[in-house]
Amino acid sequence: SGGLTKRGNKRHGTACLSPLPGVSAGNGCGHTLLTPHSGTLSSKNYPGTYPNHTMCCWRLQAPPGTSLLLAFGDVDLEPSEHCAHSSLLLADPQTGTAYGPYCRNSVPSAPLLVTNSSTVTVLFNSTSHRSGRGLLLSYATSQHPGTHYTQEHVSPDPPLTLCFSVYCPAGCKDIHGDIWGNPSQGYRDTSVLCKAAVHAGVIADELGGQVTLSREKGITLYESAFANGLHSKRGSLSEKRLVFHKVCCLLSPACDDVLEVVAFNASSWWHEVDALGQDRAWVAERAALSTAGHSWAAEPSTEAAWLELDLGTRRNVTGIITKGSSEQHDYYVTSYHVSSSRDGKNWRPYRGSSGQEDKEFEGNADSHGEVSNAFIPPIVTRYIR
Repeated sequence: SGGLTKRGNKRHGTACLSPLPGVSAGNGCGHTLLTPHSGTLSSKNYPGTYPNHTMCCWRLQAPPGTSLLLAFGDVDLEPSEHCAHSSLLLADPQTGTAYGPYCRNSVPSAPLLVTNSSTVTVLFNSTSHRSGRGLLLSYATSQHPGTHYTQEHVSPDPPLTLCFSVYCPAGCKDIHGDIWGNPSQGYRDTSVLCKAAVHAGVIADELGGQVTLSREKGITLYESAFANGLHSKRGSLSEKRLVFHKVCCLLSPACDDVLEVVAFNASSWWHEVDALGQDRAWVAERAALSTAGHSWAAEPSTEAAWLELDLGTRRNVTGIITKGSSEQHDYYVTSYHVSSSRDGKNWRPYRGSSGQEDKEFEGNADSHGEVSNAFIPPIVTRYIR
């Protein structure tokens, strides 16, 4: 703690006892994802009413030589004199400067706060109150000045079909707001942009990143899809839509075409004999997504079943689409891990952009719908398991 110089309103106070960089502390913390380059944080229950008598302290730490940019997505704290009952206070421990306190009768003067510091402490406090959504903040560093943060609309509106680029912070996946559409059709322009970018597989939620997209003419109906851990909604006609691009303004066929599988292999396969004594072989070759009829299935008693795909040569693998059996048997895989090998003998588990733990992908919730997951970063390999 220490004395703080207030900017904007008169305020002298103390900062919270800061946790370690990139860590939150307190019983009032909501959705939080903090990385050195960007992040998203909110109060508990946001956008519902925040709890009474609670606090949360977040310490944001950017790389040396950079400064932090903070965007106030929403600050709705019950008003009181000098924001004494519920407040948001930001402190720069390097210069002793404070910003706030903020509440409903003392809101930030601008939606974006540009600091001159690589370290900022964010303190949220509440006492007894009746209303208020709480707060939603995002941040990035001075390396990414074009950050989009959590706005739901593209502003100012760029011309139709013209590509533009924004930087989406980490943690957009779990913020409040809806998306309509899917990667192939595009998204209704009222969708939460950065959340749609995660759904489209152009960024990983745990890292955020630069996104290139264009505004195209809207379509009559947007179909829903489950992709990269997010459900999109089915939506009606819109004047404009958002289309995400993986490489500048031109979608690279190498990134979107289905890769040819030379051979399938599996830990086991199910030899079914039905009530009439007829055989049905659920062999590995039936795992191809385009196969009509029954799919591959492991022997029912198999533990740690796996399916292996040989691509014939090393390829750049950017994602995977899975589907259930689509047969009288209601079979589907709810989650899975992915490993890769260049020689078919030595296998490396896929850990995604975080690189800390083997990534568990969310699979299907029924036997007929398709679910896609992106590999960020892509896998360069011949064998996938």
